[in-house]
Amino acid sequence: MAKPASRPLRLPALAVLILSAFTFGAGARQPPAWEPVPPGEGALHARHENAFVALGERLYLLGGRGQRPLDIYDPASGRWSQGAPPPLEIHHFQALAHEGRLYVLGAFTGDFPEEQPLTHVLVYDPRADRWSQGAEIPPHRRRGAAGVVSHGGRIYLVGGNTRGHMSGYVPWLDAFDPASGHWEELPDAPHARDHFHAAVLDGRLYAARRTSHDTGDTLSMTIAAVDVYDFARGRWSTLEAPLPTPRAGAGAVAAGGALLVLGGESARQVPAHAEVEAYDPGSGRWRSLAPLPRGRHGTQATLLGGAVHVAAGSADRGGGPELDDHLRLSP
Repeated sequence: MAKPASRPLRLPALAVLILSAFTFGAGARQPPAWEPVPPGEGALHARHENAFVALGERLYLLGGRGQRPLDIYDPASGRWSQGAPPPLEIHHFQALAHEGRLYVLGAFTGDFPEEQPLTHVLVYDPRADRWSQGAEIPPHRRRGAAGVVSHGGRIYLVGGNTRGHMSGYVPWLDAFDPASGHWEELPDAPHARDHFHAAVLDGRLYAARRTSHDTGDTLSMTIAAVDVYDFARGRWSTLEAPLPTPRAGAGAVAAGGALLVLGGESARQVPAHAEVEAYDPGSGRWRSLAPLPRGRHGTQATLLGGAVHVAAGSADRGGGPELDDHLRLSP
């Protein structure tokens, strides 16, 4: 594992700190609150350890433990429909929208506790409603429960676990070029971690959350430190301000100039976490936002039309009960 960075990260102030849609300071008249999205026609399927991502004008709910359908939400009609299901069971992943397609990498397949990482990238084309097998993932860099983001035309895979829920957590960072299929190994993060989602904000990749261990004591092994990778400089550092509520399986999304971390699970409580915490890179501080109406972990947060969306997930730590609701945090 790479040694922790010797200096904490000091980010410059932004010209615009937080958009009015997600204002946290005393000047905010009324903070935004979560609201349920009416199911309309059709319905989403309950699941956890799934992904939920915006692509174009629609939301895609996919994966989860077991063979799960691909649910597609159209905000214009308020209707859920189904697309072609993934070709195999996929779970513990962060789906990515990239150049009009959905990409799945850094995912697991198979049963607990030593689930297997995917051997190839999976790609879904919504126009053709078809899945295809993409580039092979280098055998010595395969893992699941990893963070996945895109920046500058490349896809970045950070952290993850090579052995499912065993002691296979890694600090790796890889860059993947979908156009050429080329992989590049980049500097390790200061901390190894798995069961997390990453986000890009102001040209930097943010990573937080836990490590898994084969003693079974995984829920207490959360990591409060937040590592940040500067794409332009090619360097890692660690925020001075740790995550206020350490937890695993949380969603992460950049919205309104802030990094939002929501939901999750930990050893401190049986119900999944409902906390929503936002990091302002201008001030270097965390603030609490309106909590989720019902806590959850094992699902992804995504941004569509200026609103943060979250759906499905597990209501308690571990594997259930699985949820089938859809929430929105609107401007």
